[in-house]
Amino acid sequence: MRHKSIIPWLTAAKIFPPVHHASDEGLLCLGGDLSMERLLLAYRSGIFPWYSDDQPILWWSPDPRCVMIPQDIRICHSVRKSLRRGEFTLTKNQVFHEVIAHCRQVPRHGQDGTWITPEMEQAYIALHDAGYADSHEAWQNGVLVGGLYGVRIGSAFFGESMFSLVSNASKAAFAEMIHSLVEEKVTLCDCQVANDHTLALGAIEISRREYMQRLSLALGEDQ
Repeated sequence: MRHKSIIPWLTAAKIFPPVHHASDEGLLCLGGDLSMERLLLAYRSGIFPWYSDDQPILWWSPDPRCVMIPQDIRICHSVRKSLRRGEFTLTKNQVFHEVIAHCRQVPRHGQDGTWITPEMEQAYIALHDAGYADSHEAWQNGVLVGGLYGVRIGSAFFGESMFSLVSNASKAAFAEMIHSLVEEKVTLCDCQVANDHTLALGAIEISRREYMQRLSLALGEDQ
């Protein structure tokens, strides 16, 4: 096992340690704030925040990294069938505030509470208002029943969270997101850490080194 030094605390300066200094679990540093400047720097640097209400802000850069290549994703048959039947009305950036609120509130199997703290919720709403965060929504009979949100910089999309109130709703919103990302020539969709759900949707794991290379290409002039 690699030896790692004590995890450092951030100062007021908007800088992060190099990502290869992260612990074996991917934890890079602690503290700081969720200002727009720091969040955008984090995503451009291959880092994301993930913590609970009773913790300081924790910043992560795991190895391996879970990603999707939008052009390679194939939507499953059941979701395609559901979309053909018109079970959902799909939109983008219509109710970002409601989507992130649902992601925070909807219970998740095997999880006690949520990592979307009130501070984090407001930070991502600010990113959305500034044009850096998108939501994709699924509706039935005028009611929001599923959706997801994430951060968009250059040709990279950083997925954050999704929710579903009825069967296939979040998958329908995901399908619309993939269609949108392909049309917009997004080349990298970050899923952070692999789980059964993201892997079932077509995510793959790559090394942090490869992720940073792909991220640099996706960001281009937006770094």
